Formats: sequence, C-alpha cells, structure tokens
Amino acid sequence: MASLFVSPPFVSHPISRTQQYLVSSSSSSQPPNPQTPTPPQSQSLSTSSSDQQPPLPVKPTKPTTNYKTKADSTDWISSSLTRRFGLGAGLAWVGFLAVGVVSEQIKTRLEVSQQESNTRDVEKQEEVLLPNGIRYYEIKVGGGATPRAGDLVVIDLKGNVEGSGQVFVDTFVGERRPLALVMGSRPYTKGMCEGIEYVLRSMKAGGKRKVIIPPSLGFGEKGAELGSGVQIPPFATLEYIIEVDKVSIAPA
Repeated sequence: MASLFVSPPFVSHPISRTQQYLVSSSSSSQPPNPQTPTPPQSQSLSTSSSDQQPPLPVKPTKPTTNYKTKADSTDWISSSLTRRFGLGAGLAWVGFLAVGVVSEQIKTRLEVSQQESNTRDVEKQEEVLLPNGIRYYEIKVGGGATPRAGDLVVIDLKGNVEGSGQVFVDTFVGERRPLALVMGSRPYTKGMCEGIEYVLRSMKAGGKRKVIIPPSLGFGEKGAELGSGVQIPPFATLEYIIEVDKVSIAPA
C-alpha cells in the first residue's frame, strides 16, 4: 500500500524540467547587469560598414558658366518685355536701341562737321619759340578736340634731319597709313619722339604745324636706328610736319 502513494519516477522528471525552464526563462527576462559593458553602437556600425565595398571615386566636374554677350542680353530684355507687356513694349525697346545708335552717329558727324568748319589756314606763318627749345610754325589751326593724357591721337607725320634733308618717316605720300599715338605712353615708335608729344598737347584735331625739335627732346646723344638702313645721327636736330587727323578715347 505504501508503494501506491509514492510518485512514480516518470512523473517527477517532467516537473523538474518544467521548473528548470521557468527558472531559465525568468533569468533571461531580467535586465542586464549594468556592470557588464555593452559594445558601443559606433563599433557595430564600423564593423558593418567595413563589410561593404568602398564607394567609387566621383570625377569632379567643372561648373559651366553661361556667358551672355551684349546682343544676347538685349534680345533677352526685348523678349521679356514682349511676353509681359505685349509686342508694343518689345518694339519700343528695339526702337530705343536704334535711337541710341543713330544719335551716336549723328554726334560723330556733328563733331567732324564742327571740326572742319572751325579749321582754318594761317595766312602768315610766324615762328613760336617754347621754353624747352622747340620751335614751330602754325600752318593750319584745328577746330576739333585737344589731346589729353590717355587719348588716342592719329597723326600724319613727315620727319627729316635738319641740314641733311634725310627723310626718315613720311605718311603724307602714297597709301601709307597715319600713325597712332597714345598720349603719355612709352616707348615711341616709327620716328616719333618726346618733342612730338609735347607739341601735340597744344594742338587740336585738324591742325597742322611745322616743328623743329632740339636733340634733347629728339633722339639725344646716341641717335637712333629706325630699321631698313635708316639712322638718326647723334645730336641731330629734327624737322617735322605734323597734322592731327583725329583725337579719341583710347580703347581699354
């Protein structure tokens, strides 16, 4: 009888396994020990990123710049006005530009006409002696603008050595082009010298002078080699015929 109340061994075995499962599950649900260090998130990210392939290098591209010319900009203004205010506004802008061009042409013609009307020949040529030793004779008084520093002056020029008659520059004959000189620029070329620039300061467009320049304002004690076998001897006094064709603002 006593053996009947004793639990069989197969009943007690599963009960112990169930208790073991409960203990393990309860222990797993407990919060982690704060003393146990947890790996930082950055390490896991670095580990995962190291498994990935590095990105391919991207070739830098140069930024494209949209350059517009002056004509493009005016066309854009005209088209914008046309879209916003109608065809009349676009035509008005085109007309404004046309008026500007025509007015500039009229201004140039008026200046040329005024220069020609104010230019006159000198009846009696008299010698004028300047303090620096330059002598000149007024052949024609110009009626245009007077050159200033930085202006572009276009001149016809004939130069020879005094006493010898040796001509070393002459733009009056044939189809030779006039010479251009920017006031205040250096060096001088094509037979021009410091004395010529000094004389031009008191001339006007359309004027013409005969000028005698001493060696100190010419080519000095060394003379000059002008090419094509043309030489200016040392201490040479120079005679020039100078005519101012045009005075304008030098291009930038």
